[in-house]
Amino acid sequence: MNHLCVAHRGFSGIAPENTLAAFRLALEQPFVHWIELDVQLSKDDVPVVIHDFTLERTTNGTGRVKDLNWKELQQLDAGSWKDAEYCGEKIPSLAQVLDMCRGRVSLNIELKTAGDMYPGLEKAVLREIVMRQMEGEVVLTSFERTALRRTKELAPEIRTGLIIDARPDDLAKQLEKLQCSFLSMGYPRLDRNLMKDLTGRGITVMAWTVDDRRIMRKLSALHPELMICTNWPDRWEQVFLLSKHRLWHYIRNLIR
Repeated sequence: MNHLCVAHRGFSGIAPENTLAAFRLALEQPFVHWIELDVQLSKDDVPVVIHDFTLERTTNGTGRVKDLNWKELQQLDAGSWKDAEYCGEKIPSLAQVLDMCRGRVSLNIELKTAGDMYPGLEKAVLREIVMRQMEGEVVLTSFERTALRRTKELAPEIRTGLIIDARPDDLAKQLEKLQCSFLSMGYPRLDRNLMKDLTGRGITVMAWTVDDRRIMRKLSALHPELMICTNWPDRWEQVFLLSKHRLWHYIRNLIR
């Protein structure tokens, strides 16, 4: 189906972002084709799924993710901030998420790093992916170009993508130089000409993060292959699946 639905940090409009609850809820939606998530490293080099470099916003912990080991991170509550229903939800490991999603949905795994914050991140993430033979089910993305280069050096066959919220004139050349076949871009930067150029070069483009139904409809006119990343996959369903359903009924009534 065109305009593939990407659940941003899982079904994060309802469940606490980047938790197994959010991923489980996303997997329950038959129209969710991809899930986007963020990966960092614990102090003892376990790949963990969390967005912020610090713990305060999405857990009851304090300080930096990188300063706590896996056992310590597991003691934190990563759900109560969202709703009391999710009290006790944990920060998941990448391994747990891969095991849950394997064979069910594709994964956009953001390598969440800055400079040399996590020198072993790429290797640790690739180890978990290769161990499960999921190379064809993932794309590794990042704002950090060094992380993308390291990923390609370690595993040339792995698909990679640049995350960007800008519109440089030589974007296509930058992607080619990075060996990226995927682009994750802030949706206001996209237009029809850019989509035509990039898709013509074999680049898959994902727009982030789109929660407004009106904007979803507007983006859908840019190109049929544009992927849409949202915190609310049910709104994607309302815009695309229900619209197609109504159109089908309209056409069926016309030909009766």
